[in-house]
Amino acid sequence: MASEALYIDDRITIAGWELTEQFVLAGGPGGQNVNKVSTAVQLFYNIANSPSLNERVKANAIKLAGRRLSKEGVLMIEASRFRSQDRNREDARERLKELILEAAKPPPPPRKKTKPTKGSVERRLKEKSGRSEVKKMRGRPGGGD
Repeated sequence: MASEALYIDDRITIAGWELTEQFVLAGGPGGQNVNKVSTAVQLFYNIANSPSLNERVKANAIKLAGRRLSKEGVLMIEASRFRSQDRNREDARERLKELILEAAKPPPPPRKKTKPTKGSVERRLKEKSGRSEVKKMRGRPGGGD
């Protein structure tokens, strides 16, 4: 079932034909409706074969998806938080958007190696020698018998 395109940000938009929605019966609140109306939404999105994402974003999204990803690379997001089908649809699409935005974040800058300051080295060595003295004092007294 094709839906409208999902706008992620100014560089990423997922076409409607890439998203598949399936409506299933949901547990939880809903009164008599809960047994009659399929309000829960299962949103399927094939991350592995999507032309909308570049390789770096795909790789990050696959890592973030975890157990929600099938062996074929299809992500399934199930939304049953709300009683209405429309709100659950919006919730599922919003969760997909958040996952893609998280995957699209730039990598953190590389760590710069730093040397410990002279003062911190001296403090560490002084602390070590202090510990050594404390431990020496724990021994048996070495006096005459």
